[in-house]
Amino acid sequence: MSDKALRPKIVPGRPSQEEAEEAVRTLLRWAGDNPEREGLIDTPNRVVRSYAEFYSGYTTDAEEELRRTFEETEGYDEMVMLRGISFESHCEHHMVPIIGTAHVAYLPRTRVVGISKLARVVDIFAKRLQTQETMTVQIAQTIDRALQPRGVAVVIDAEHQCMTTRGIHKPGVSTVTSQLLGAFRENPEARREFLAMI
Repeated sequence: MSDKALRPKIVPGRPSQEEAEEAVRTLLRWAGDNPEREGLIDTPNRVVRSYAEFYSGYTTDAEEELRRTFEETEGYDEMVMLRGISFESHCEHHMVPIIGTAHVAYLPRTRVVGISKLARVVDIFAKRLQTQETMTVQIAQTIDRALQPRGVAVVIDAEHQCMTTRGIHKPGVSTVTSQLLGAFRENPEARREFLAMI
């Protein structure tokens, strides 16, 4: 993906590239280092380009990714699941990584969507400042609105660097969140099947 494709849209009051780089220089000085030394001279530009990638989800409409669907399913109406979608996000409280996997399923009515689009929806929401709980709900509700299936299920299992590399320092602890809609919430058998598959 090109840098241009990752560049966020300009919004009113949004700082320029130069202002963002100056902010990084300020943080380097605050940390006690010299942003003019050889090893750091290009760091502000690299950080800003990294942020454009980390937060590229703000520039993409997740529902738009799910607009193209297919009716030629030969009557298929059982669960469609993507298991183990890896993602990297950032905690909105400390701006440090959240690294994990998402499991996403839906029960189609008459139409299905290309499976890569489900993974893309996970990425779009991951590439924003997040809480895991919010991200879980956003993914499930977007799929539900766009596809209008009989049910949607999302489970996210992730490790939060704000808990493992700072603060309480507890590496290896994962957080699990879920959002079940439609048949997955109302039908215990559908819920059991989904949970058994992940």
